[in-house]
This record gives sequence, structure tokens and C-alpha cells, in this order.
Amino acid sequence: MSEHTPDLDHVDIHYVANLARIELGEEEAVRLQEELDSTLAYIRKLNELDLEGLEPMSHPHPQVNVLREDVPTQENDSEALLQNAPSRVQDLVRVPQMMEDT
Repeated sequence: MSEHTPDLDHVDIHYVANLARIELGEEEAVRLQEELDSTLAYIRKLNELDLEGLEPMSHPHPQVNVLREDVPTQENDSEALLQNAPSRVQDLVRVPQMMEDT
């Protein structure tokens, strides 16, 4: 894991908007700059914490495998499955055309 910490003193919202390829109005840019500065201040505060000896975790609560075992079940009855299809052609579900023919 890299120990490099990016400079979080100031990140210009116009730079971020350019990276995201979005245009910001001046009022929106001022508001978003304030929000970004607030977020960066919180990150700086978190970086001050002494985390020596703490194990990284992916979730604040212990997690157990909540998935069922992968066991074979009865085969799917295609006729029963297709009963709910709004439209069908033989053993296939018919869906609306999404693109025009070229």
C-alpha cells in the first residue's frame, strides 16, 4: 500500500469539473468549491487519527456469509417461466426493438 498522501490543502473545483468534462455556472462552482473544501477539511481531520495497531476492515460489523449453498434444484420449466412474458415467439421472450434499423 502506498504511503503517498495527495496534497489536500486545496483542490480547484474548475480543475475537477474539467476532469469530469462538465460545465459549471459561477454560482454552482462557488457552492461546489465550498462543499469540496469542507470534504477535504474532514479528510485532513481523519488523517490526524492515530490508527497504529488497528486492522483494516471492510464493514463496521462482523459479516458472515449470508448466501445459501449452491446446490442443484429442480430444472426450470420453460413453459411455466414464459407464462409471465408479455410477448413471446416460440420458446423466447419477445422484447421491444431498442434501435432503428440502418
